[in-house]
Amino acid sequence: MATFLYRLGRWTFVRRRLVTFLWVAVLAAVGVLAAKAPAAPDDGFAMPGTEAQKAFDLMNERFPGGHADGASARLVFVAPSGQKITAAPNQQAVERTVGELAGSEQVTSAVDPFKMQGAVSADGTTAYATVSYSAKAGEVSKTATDTLEQAAQHGRDAGLKVEIGGTALMAKPDAGGSSEAIGMALSAVVLVITFGSLVAAGLPLLTAVIGVGLGMALITALGSTLGLSTTTGTLAMMLGLAVGIDYAVFIVSRYRAELAEGRTPQEAAGRAVGTAGSAVVFAGLTVVIALAGLSVVGIPILAKMGMAAAGTVVIAVLVALTLVPALLGFLGRKVLPRKARKARGTAAPAAKENGGARWARFILRRPLAVLLGGVIGLGVLAAPALDLRLGLPGDESKPTSTTQRRAYDLLSEGFGPGFNGPLTVMVDAKGVADPKAAATEVAKKVSGLPGVIAVTPPMFNQAGDTALLNAVPATGPSEAETKDIVHAIRHDAAGLKTSTGATVLVSGTTAMNIDVSQKMSDALLPYLAVVVGLAVVLLMIVFRSLLVPLKAALGFLLSVVAALGAVVAVFQWGWLANLIGVEQTGPVMSMMPIFMIGVVFGLAMDYEVFLVTRIREGFVHGEEPGEAIVTGFRHNARVVTAAAFIMIAVFAGFIGMSEPMIKMMGLGLAAAVAFDAFIVRMTIVPAVLALLGRRAWWLPRWLDRLIPDVDVEGSKLATAAPEPAPARESVTV
Repeated sequence: MATFLYRLGRWTFVRRRLVTFLWVAVLAAVGVLAAKAPAAPDDGFAMPGTEAQKAFDLMNERFPGGHADGASARLVFVAPSGQKITAAPNQQAVERTVGELAGSEQVTSAVDPFKMQGAVSADGTTAYATVSYSAKAGEVSKTATDTLEQAAQHGRDAGLKVEIGGTALMAKPDAGGSSEAIGMALSAVVLVITFGSLVAAGLPLLTAVIGVGLGMALITALGSTLGLSTTTGTLAMMLGLAVGIDYAVFIVSRYRAELAEGRTPQEAAGRAVGTAGSAVVFAGLTVVIALAGLSVVGIPILAKMGMAAAGTVVIAVLVALTLVPALLGFLGRKVLPRKARKARGTAAPAAKENGGARWARFILRRPLAVLLGGVIGLGVLAAPALDLRLGLPGDESKPTSTTQRRAYDLLSEGFGPGFNGPLTVMVDAKGVADPKAAATEVAKKVSGLPGVIAVTPPMFNQAGDTALLNAVPATGPSEAETKDIVHAIRHDAAGLKTSTGATVLVSGTTAMNIDVSQKMSDALLPYLAVVVGLAVVLLMIVFRSLLVPLKAALGFLLSVVAALGAVVAVFQWGWLANLIGVEQTGPVMSMMPIFMIGVVFGLAMDYEVFLVTRIREGFVHGEEPGEAIVTGFRHNARVVTAAAFIMIAVFAGFIGMSEPMIKMMGLGLAAAVAFDAFIVRMTIVPAVLALLGRRAWWLPRWLDRLIPDVDVEGSKLATAAPEPAPARESVTV
């Protein structure tokens, strides 16, 4: 592989005008297709195989026109202090407010609380009105939301306290443009400090933007065909930018190192692509494996996000291997600092003991102590993860400055915390002799369960064969006791089927969240097994070693569990919560472990491949194991550190956002990258390699014969004679 990539690097360097033109042409063509492509369908959030999803689908079938998947708003009215909401002036104000919404744009129903059983609190101070919309959450028009907010304001003008809960005000997912811009700016600063050259710093940013632009344009162009919406591309944009910068940085860094050793720009480009490019290929493959593995989870939207992001990573690899050396052909020695360019023609200085080399020698002097310190430190950080509780935070986790959170709190005060998360119980009595008797028996059984404080009368469909009833728990939607009630109803469903003949299913937002969390938990181990297993095999081919890939996988698990511990400590326990604006503790987002494994595993293996291939390169070229570690750190530690700082800055930018789930993802991913890059890759890895010595590169002979020799470290290039430049284009720079 190294030889092939070496030739590719030289060829693209010489044919730089042709290669650059082809990339620009492809980007323009795909951009035109994206502009003309029809709008992609809504992602939806389906959970195939769960009871909540089965009930939801059946609800849409048996209650046509009910808009079970439409958005809804819940207006909460509280009377002035010392008054009742049922007092004539207050009741009239509520009815006027609700009347404004009835028949307005996208509204299918607006229910007067005084005409609905249970919509007025027992103390008479609080009432709520439910407004249903034909549009889905996130798709309610601005006119409709403006009408909703104006109606609420009119209620406030009448002296009432009015807040709006529900999903109607849910905005479409933010593409994160501001966060990406902040990440790019911080990346530029880090790259300028690392390279000491504006040209060298700008090249990775330019190629990363081109790669991400092409990837996002492809997602848009294929959106209607493959069902890939802008939400699907969120992960693709974030990771495409991350790895696009990383891969270009490593190619440019190696190119600069080859120039410093006195090679011509063309030869330096060939060797940079042949060595660092080989690492880019295999690092990219590990990321693709991690992202494509999201299909194992069984959630369609996650599978689409993973595949879209994997495609963008593939584009980033191709850009690094072809467009980066082509642009280096235009820049030549301009990627070097001015002082280095002035020194052209002089003998290359001897390699200096930089910070990376000194750190490696420090670890070599006391590897066991460093290893134990790193492992114990990560173990302490991981301890809170033992108390990990998964869930999908709702309005209760929003800032108190939002009307959704204030509505949630008012409903909890007026009706009890469980009122914010009622359970929808469906009674499928199709074919049953007496559906009403069956539904009545189900309601009686559910109302007798511990923790259930109220059950609404059954509401039948037009056919009279399916009924819905709401069970209100005594505890909030994210509490463990509410989960126990869901399991209790489902446990009793078999007995109810025997006694009534009806099938009982539990759905609703609360039940769906519980099912999502359970499905995520069930998928975690299979996902880990597939991703880590395939990556270990791949790294075995890269490093031709058994112990190095196992060490890489175990180190990754340490960093991810430690990051989960940090998330639990902040968002579940409340440590330092005020510092980053977390106003309400609760369960960790159920998708968080899967996301962290997929994203961080890919980036962690990037750093592993880039750092350890350079160590192996020194070992293969005849250095002792200890000196090979020092060589690897001397050349690559600075660049790996810069890449990690860039990723941490990008992810940390999301911590400042108001959405709790995005805040949680930002903290978790930033912590995971920090732990993995600086504690695992830069500390534990060299300590383990130092303790293993030559045994680190041991591979059984029978296995050595089976696996292909891909020559990632470029040992065959050490004696390779430079190929003559093609005559069709000058290589003078």
